[in-house]
Amino acid sequence: MRVLQSMVVIMLFAMLQIAQAESRDPYKYFFNETWGDFKEERSNAEEQGKQGVLIFFEMDECPFCHYMKTHVLNQPEVQEYFGKHFLNFSVDIEGDVEVSNMSGKSMRQKDFAFKENRVRATPVIAFYDLDGKQVHRHTGKTSGVAEFMLMGKYVAEGIYKDMSFVRYKRQQRNEARK
Repeated sequence: MRVLQSMVVIMLFAMLQIAQAESRDPYKYFFNETWGDFKEERSNAEEQGKQGVLIFFEMDECPFCHYMKTHVLNQPEVQEYFGKHFLNFSVDIEGDVEVSNMSGKSMRQKDFAFKENRVRATPVIAFYDLDGKQVHRHTGKTSGVAEFMLMGKYVAEGIYKDMSFVRYKRQQRNEARK
C-alpha cells in the first residue's frame, strides 16, 4: 500500500511539474514593460510592425483578472501570438501611477481607466489601432484560450471593420461544425 501511495505522490508531482512547464508568468512573457506613455507605445507598435496596442485593465482581488492571468495569459501560444501582433500592457484601475493616454495627456492610471475608458468592472481588454482609436473592447474574462485567441485574430486581421465580435464568433463556430 505504501508503494502505491508513493507512486501516486510521484505521479501527482510529475503532473504538477508538467503543468507548470506549460504555463509562463504573464508579467514576464505577455505584458510589455512600459513607462506608461501610451502615445509613445503606439509609435513603438507601429515601428515594430504590430497591428496595435492591447490594454488589460485590472485590479487586485479581481477573480476574473486572476483567471485570465492563470488560465489564458500564461499560455505560451497566447503569449507568442499576442506578442507578434500587439504591444500588451496592464493598467491598475485603482493605480495612482502617472500615465499618458493615447493622445499624450498625463493622468493617473485610475483616471485613465475610469474617466477616459469608462472601466467600471474588470478585467477590460481594450484593443487600440495605431492611431490610438479603441477598435474592440471586451469586459470580463473570456471563456478560455480559444475565445481569447479568436479575439486576437479578430483585431489583428482587421475583421472588426466588417462585423461585430459576436457575429464573427458565431460564424467561426458554424464553420467549425461543417
